[in-house]
Amino acid sequence: MQKKYKMSGGRYEQRGVSADKSEVHQAIKNLDKGLYPNAFCKILPDIAANDASYCNLMHADTAGTKTSLAYVYWRETGDLSVWEGIVQDALVMNLDDMACAGCINDFVVSSTIGRNKNLIPAEVLTALIEAAPKFAQAMEAYGIKLHLAGGETADVGDIVRTADVGFTVFSRMPRKDVINIDIKEGDYIVGFAGYGQTNYESSYNGGMGSNGLTSARHDVFHSLYAEKYPESFDPGINRALVYSGSKKLTDTVEVNGSVTTLGKLVLSPTRTFLPLLSRLVPAYRNQIHGIIHNTGGGLYKVDKFIGEGLCAVKDNLLPVPPLFQIIEQESGTTHMDMFKVFNMGTRLEIYTPDLKAAEIMIEEAGKLGIQAQIIGRVVSGENEKVKIID
Repeated sequence: MQKKYKMSGGRYEQRGVSADKSEVHQAIKNLDKGLYPNAFCKILPDIAANDASYCNLMHADTAGTKTSLAYVYWRETGDLSVWEGIVQDALVMNLDDMACAGCINDFVVSSTIGRNKNLIPAEVLTALIEAAPKFAQAMEAYGIKLHLAGGETADVGDIVRTADVGFTVFSRMPRKDVINIDIKEGDYIVGFAGYGQTNYESSYNGGMGSNGLTSARHDVFHSLYAEKYPESFDPGINRALVYSGSKKLTDTVEVNGSVTTLGKLVLSPTRTFLPLLSRLVPAYRNQIHGIIHNTGGGLYKVDKFIGEGLCAVKDNLLPVPPLFQIIEQESGTTHMDMFKVFNMGTRLEIYTPDLKAAEIMIEEAGKLGIQAQIIGRVVSGENEKVKIID
């Protein structure tokens, strides 16, 4: 029988990553938390125009170790499209976090790309640079403006093993529009799927997002990739934990009536919910007590934003899509521990006290091809802030 592991520690930490980023949170605990301490992003005074009725947001993030898997897949198949997906990953990790704070338009975007020039040639660099305008054009069709401000591309092979792709995003918004998270007892939790295929996606999305990739790629894929591509992982990791799965990147999987490779399934670009949130936030801002982007920490992300004495009980979760079932099987991770690292298909949550508003949110999501449902309620009297019942 396969041993069951706890993903929140042990193997995960031995690979040099943290599910809950406890050391990061400890390091920043004494820093100023901005104008609205419980907003999903830090909110600053309006430094741009010094208008007391406005505020500024600046957010930075990367695609993380997903670039390592994109590199291996590209080397194996020659498929440059995975690099376009990496750019979307890095962009969405910024944009959707900002949207959770109520910022849904007019983003100024700057990129930072670091590469090992000996391994990442001009054709990959071109694919990376051309991807942001493509994404911006797709968002413009939904009335969402991304203003591309260029960026920095550096050849830093001494410190970057393959490639690192990140963005910094700035925006300005009225203070009255900020969503300062204030989750209350009785709130409905509306969950929105990160998997499937929306009206604005060209293919099925496995729902991976950009978190948990270190675990996913090493637990799922075969050791042959360690031999062929030693540059794709940290040489300080215990080799027993490197590419320790049974699958190949080109193994095929049937999902949603079509066939794709497992590599492409894991590398599905992080879905943006901006086309949905740009509709919901202006219409229901007063009925929204919080929006949570389930990135680092999986379905326990809300733990950092919910008040003492309250518990988000999630007992009607969306179906877990095939990708996370494969990861669970290959890794031997306990089912409940999977929720601490992966979004398990539920990438976004909205907390609202208004049942009618929740129902309309679900209906609006459906119009865009996003599966959604009420996944739980906020209650008091529990001894934990998040309870998963699955």
